[in-house]
Amino acid sequence: MTEILMEDLALQLVERSKGILAADESTGTIKKRFDTIGVENTEENRRDYREMLFTAKGVSDYISGAILYDETLRQQASDGRSIPQLLEEQGIIPGIKVDMGAKPLAFSDGEKVTEGLDGLRERLADYYQLGARFAKWRAVIEINDGLPSTYCIETNAHALARYAALCQEANIVPIVEPEVLMDGFHSIDECYAVTETALKSVFDELYKQRVVLEQMLLKPNMIVSGLQCPEQAEEDEVSAKTIYCFEQTVPASVPGIVFLSGGQSEEQATANLNKINQSGSHPWELSYSFGRALQTSALSTWQGKKENVDAAQAAFIKRCKLTSLARDGELSEETN
Repeated sequence: MTEILMEDLALQLVERSKGILAADESTGTIKKRFDTIGVENTEENRRDYREMLFTAKGVSDYISGAILYDETLRQQASDGRSIPQLLEEQGIIPGIKVDMGAKPLAFSDGEKVTEGLDGLRERLADYYQLGARFAKWRAVIEINDGLPSTYCIETNAHALARYAALCQEANIVPIVEPEVLMDGFHSIDECYAVTETALKSVFDELYKQRVVLEQMLLKPNMIVSGLQCPEQAEEDEVSAKTIYCFEQTVPASVPGIVFLSGGQSEEQATANLNKINQSGSHPWELSYSFGRALQTSALSTWQGKKENVDAAQAAFIKRCKLTSLARDGELSEETN
């Protein structure tokens, strides 16, 4: 793959009208997705599904990069090309999920810390040779009955920073993802308070670990009400509080913020992204790194059947186009 400076690559990933496809579901997670459409969770089916997304006509008009799972990065497409080669020839930058998942945090009941630092330097070298040029590490922070603790936030922030430093050492752009989960009864103001605290801790640790901010991307949650909260905030409030939170916490030298969809529906995630991008100019690009919010319609249309591939790709491209418009703040009732 062509060598690109990390600063330039970070900017390419958040260029206007484009965002990132998160196709890095673990084998267990994609099984849950396949179960909803009655498709067996085999390696071939996983390959066919992702290849369907990656080869949709016009996909590179809306997708700058794709985050892959370890298995996918090593797979060959049905025509014999490696998946990274297939992506590169489509004009899409290959990325890789490198964390090993969130595990129970010692001495903190109900909280988790993301693991995977052991051996990461060696794995990153391997991933670079396989074609990956950016990576992702996700930390999960839950709001519930006095949680999160400062201990949980700081432990995850430290791990995120160590991961980011190792990525940059390996010439790989790190996506730093501290996700405050939507699950729960918390209000939008509680989401704001926890997200602000988490982001301040993350950037403090990034500074300590000597991470170059111009060579990374941030993948945060939007500031939203908990899924079970009886009072759901409207788009205007989501946009205002999300932007204000970032203004208080995210240095201007970070080139881009790529939102996670975090359990929002396709329509909700797109509408909120659109409103955020209509809020004026900001020092960072405000883009997307969506998984389910880009794939749900395509998955339900595909149903694991070859005869549905064209229709599923059309559904995927439609959702990509709408999300691209939202990334530019240009989504309207006429275009939706």
